[in-house]
Amino acid sequence: MTARITRRALAVALALGAAVFASAAAHAQSYPSRAVKFIVPVPAGGAADMMSRLIAAHLQAKLGQPFVVENRPGAGSSLGMDVVAKAAPDGYTIGMGNIAANAINPAVRPAAFPYQPVKDFAAISMVGVTPLVFVVNAEKVQATNLASFITFLKANPGKLSYGSSGVGSSLHLAMELFLMRTGTSMIHVPYKGSAPMVAELIGGQIEASIDAATTSLPQVKAGKFRALGVSTKERAFFAPEVPPIADTVPGFDVSPWHGVVAPAGTPQAIVDKLSTEIQAFLRQPDTEAKLRDAGVVRVGSSAKDFQQAMQADFDLYTKVVKDAGVKAD
Repeated sequence: MTARITRRALAVALALGAAVFASAAAHAQSYPSRAVKFIVPVPAGGAADMMSRLIAAHLQAKLGQPFVVENRPGAGSSLGMDVVAKAAPDGYTIGMGNIAANAINPAVRPAAFPYQPVKDFAAISMVGVTPLVFVVNAEKVQATNLASFITFLKANPGKLSYGSSGVGSSLHLAMELFLMRTGTSMIHVPYKGSAPMVAELIGGQIEASIDAATTSLPQVKAGKFRALGVSTKERAFFAPEVPPIADTVPGFDVSPWHGVVAPAGTPQAIVDKLSTEIQAFLRQPDTEAKLRDAGVVRVGSSAKDFQQAMQADFDLYTKVVKDAGVKAD
């Protein structure tokens, strides 16, 4: 009797599973049947907005329904990401996530976030990364490479200062990770944004920074800054002469990213459909050229790889915040 009941229960379970799978497959096949909202958590203009609009236009052309970009800036991208996290998980709301909203800011201010930065989202595809550049004031710092700079820091702990765009920013945590990995110390000087920090680095009020390439490379070309490394594991196309920080500090990899996400619970078949289309679009030479013009290195990852990367970054920055004693303003 027990065996018959067990076989019957198994048969019922298999039938139910097959029905659910068939229903999900049919839903994905007909998806989308109406307009899709694409939440962009930053203001119009800029690289993230540009990437989102390119992808939305491609998906609209390929899938036959409008993909409507809606800018929802505020609170370090968290306002827009909260809209995505709380939307119905049916594929009709997606968003452009980023390392700030889905890793760094929640690690710095966990109590202030209305969503779980990884668990509340279904990763679709990482679109691209924007490498940072380790720069020093060319007049005040004599080191011509990262190894000699580290040697100087070890011999002069706390003597030099570095700037960032604010406490808990990606620039701040990138430098804290560098200091932790090298066993060195510098004085942190936070600013309200990159522009005033760059101005004071030019003036010599601070000596170093890990900064966005768009703001620092012009100063490198002008001879004001010296570039000692890029934050990604590989050389950046916009500065091929600058070695990765990882060449001197093994394992160092700070890659500010943007990627398309959906609410957690979105059917996997829909996630995979969107991911496949986005990956194919990003592999097109014209698309990659447009991203490069904005200083973005194209990625185009699978949904699984993106989900793992989101979790790894959140774990990394949670540890950096704790070990460095970073306190939010």
